[in-house]
Amino acid sequence: MELTVPLVVAAIINTGVAGGDRRYIVFACLVLVAFGALGLLFALTAQYFAAKAAVGTAAELRSRLFHKLQSFSFAQIDEMGTARMITRMTSDVNQVQTGVNMTLRLFLRSPFIVFGATAMAFVVDGRAGLVFAGLVPLLAFAVYAVMGVCLPLFKRVQERLEKVYLSTRENLAGVRVIRAFSLEESERREFERREAALKRSQKLAGAVAALSNPITYALVNIALIVLLYVGAVRVDGGQLAQGDVVALYGYLAQILVELVKLANLIVTIAKAISCQKRIGAVLDEEGEPRALSIRTAPPQNAPAVRFENVSFSYAGGGKALDGIGFTVQKGETVGILGGTGAGKSTLVELIPRFYESSGGEVMLGGENVKAIPAEELRRRVGFVPQKAVLFQGTLRSNLLWGKKDATEEQLLRAVKLAQAEDIVAAKGGLDAAVAQEGKDFSGGQRQRLTIARALVGDPEILILDDSSSALDYATDKALRHALGTLGCTVFLVSQRASSLMHADRILVLDEGRLVGQGTHAELLQTCEVYREIYRSQVREDA
Repeated sequence: MELTVPLVVAAIINTGVAGGDRRYIVFACLVLVAFGALGLLFALTAQYFAAKAAVGTAAELRSRLFHKLQSFSFAQIDEMGTARMITRMTSDVNQVQTGVNMTLRLFLRSPFIVFGATAMAFVVDGRAGLVFAGLVPLLAFAVYAVMGVCLPLFKRVQERLEKVYLSTRENLAGVRVIRAFSLEESERREFERREAALKRSQKLAGAVAALSNPITYALVNIALIVLLYVGAVRVDGGQLAQGDVVALYGYLAQILVELVKLANLIVTIAKAISCQKRIGAVLDEEGEPRALSIRTAPPQNAPAVRFENVSFSYAGGGKALDGIGFTVQKGETVGILGGTGAGKSTLVELIPRFYESSGGEVMLGGENVKAIPAEELRRRVGFVPQKAVLFQGTLRSNLLWGKKDATEEQLLRAVKLAQAEDIVAAKGGLDAAVAQEGKDFSGGQRQRLTIARALVGDPEILILDDSSSALDYATDKALRHALGTLGCTVFLVSQRASSLMHADRILVLDEGRLVGQGTHAELLQTCEVYREIYRSQVREDA
């Protein structure tokens, strides 16, 4: 209908005005009003469905991203980082949503108007249509060139935006540490530095994108001068009517309006394309495989856990573990001790295959953990990490993570074993509310509740990775005694030698190597590293 409007205006001039036919003029004006009303209806319909498609796209992208991130291994999560994952889920998806909306509503409209106006110009006058035919390729090249330069610039903008998000997240998470060291001013300066870098990138990208407007105006106005000259010559020669020149001018104006819209959309579209590529890179990543090798029947009477010359290296780092070998029988309680950075957490994280060993084999019940499907492996191994994490909801909903169909009796048994009965009683029962990240509980309370969560599933292997560090000695002792009644194989990682003294066996790590294993008494006689750690924590006369 918009492409028909200039023809109606030409008819008004050529027939109505030239012939003095007022009735014809009124009729043609009513046609234009009808076109306007229908155009509004079509525009509202188009906007509704464009918005619906854009919101649906964003919802689908967020869902796919969340599922993909949940499938990543610990190594992939370490490599990507929290700030980058949050940026992909929020800022990048929002930019794509806006881009889809603008593309469907406005960006796809422009080519129809531009090429349609060019075709209609040839309908009005072939020679004048050549002006349009020469203009359109020049405009298309200019727009394409500006977009080509903008894409890498906006990619850099998003990368610097990630750094600003990272700085904000670290400051909010570590606000107490910053205040404790009076480093507020230093952190403000660092944030301002990152913000200034982001602003520079945004201004550069915006300046390049802004070039499209003046380039478009210049080319269209040059074409307008040529069109008016050609039209005037042909009107003077009687080959073209005055209304036809007005129609040609109308088509040129339509092209100008659409290209100005397009120029203003370049920023939005370029951002959306850049963000889409970043999201696509995440979605193209392969998540953690269910299993890495073919599964075979395990031998009978196999030990609970066996490490055979196991080594591991983090990406971009040196060896965290080197040549680790030991065997643990079913029902044993094994303590793991060592200095900071000795590889204690890394060692136990290889058992549920949070990380894949670089060399050697980790065996669980006689099977290589790489051959056991991830879901089954994590179900058989109960893991309590160093940082006790609770999720917003209730105590019951948090405990049911250990086993979705656990009964009330099973939940209360796990709470009792974890020495958390007093916590549940003080909060009024299992249906008590839990705030975000469990901030309404102390560190020791969170640790006991996360231990209870792991015990609900009745795992055959229980790993406590320094997860009783916030407990007092009496509670720690009671917890160790309760764990001894379970009958499952327990791995205790601790910085305190006193927490491991009564373990069936203690593994001593030093700089990623196993330097000693045995009971407390044996290690005091045979392992210098263990002796040093023990004596540094316990008085000689004790």
